[in-house]
Amino acid sequence: MHIRLTLSNTLREQLLLQLHQAYRRGHLRLLKRIHALLYVSEGKPVSEVMAILQLSQQSVYNYVKAFILHGLDSLHYQRPSGRPPKLTKSQKQELCAVIDQGPEAAGYDCGCWTTVLLQDVILTRFGVEYNPHYLAELLGTLGYSYQKARFVSDHLAEVAAEQATWLTQTWPTLLARAQAQGAMILFGDECSFAQWGSLSYTWAKRCQQPEVKTSGKRKAYKVMGFIDYFSGAFFYQAQTAKFTSEAYQTFLCHIMADTPTPLFIIQDGARYHTSAAMRAFFAAHADRLTVFQLPRYSPDFNPIEYLWRKLKKQATHLRYFPTFEALTTTVDAKLQALTGLPDEIKSLMGKYCATLGQEAASA
Repeated sequence: MHIRLTLSNTLREQLLLQLHQAYRRGHLRLLKRIHALLYVSEGKPVSEVMAILQLSQQSVYNYVKAFILHGLDSLHYQRPSGRPPKLTKSQKQELCAVIDQGPEAAGYDCGCWTTVLLQDVILTRFGVEYNPHYLAELLGTLGYSYQKARFVSDHLAEVAAEQATWLTQTWPTLLARAQAQGAMILFGDECSFAQWGSLSYTWAKRCQQPEVKTSGKRKAYKVMGFIDYFSGAFFYQAQTAKFTSEAYQTFLCHIMADTPTPLFIIQDGARYHTSAAMRAFFAAHADRLTVFQLPRYSPDFNPIEYLWRKLKKQATHLRYFPTFEALTTTVDAKLQALTGLPDEIKSLMGKYCATLGQEAASA
């Protein structure tokens, strides 16, 4: 069923001003009321307005009727007397369950919780209205904070068994063998550093988003690296060419030349790690090299990933590189500095040892 509401340009502008103020105050009921009036005036059917705003049919009719009779005065809500109602313990538990399941599971067509959505959840489910400021306090007491999400592979369920086997069987056996043989355990990976730089969070004045110049040149400095679990030693090889099995072999040969001990190589499934050429190479150097493959889709199992993140934060985040040489000079300096910080590198081993690598080193 359609109902009609015609607004003059002046009245529409006044409604939009009221809407803006309602957003600033976080007044959820007023937001819904004004949106309902605007949607009806645009010709949307009541059923669509109900679905968008999650209102009953009678509420939409009442809003329109009140506005026709009283105009903008119908938008004023009287503050109830007495202490504002609060959520009960059981309601807070239910709210936590709703938040954990995400907005889509709660019926919203988006993936991010906002203050307005959470106000709506609390008002719709529990009949309690929270000011945004107090809502933030409530969420804090419930153990929530406003965070940036991270991606996780949709294959995690498939590899959960592999990850469990790695942590409970493969890793303890590998560690014991390395200790018995006096071997180094080298976690390896590669990283690219782009000339156009990288963005990150930083402090800045409100409403003044930081701007970073960029050359826009899609050229990257590529680095292969290994870190030793026991000593915190860092080996790296920087290059401008793409990653290949040949470059990987050259890097491993340099490490073997610089170290006298057996080397336990822990790597992911990158093609240049597992190619036929690499299998032949490892077979030819089986007296020095023992290879272990990390579980699939498990970058968090490789502590050198955290080193790359730290390195990018120091070297390229929010920095301008007018030339490729400026980039390589900066990255090289940071790489060289890390070779002299073995304790800092050992602190990256928390996934494998609560004492950050020291337990294995002293065993």
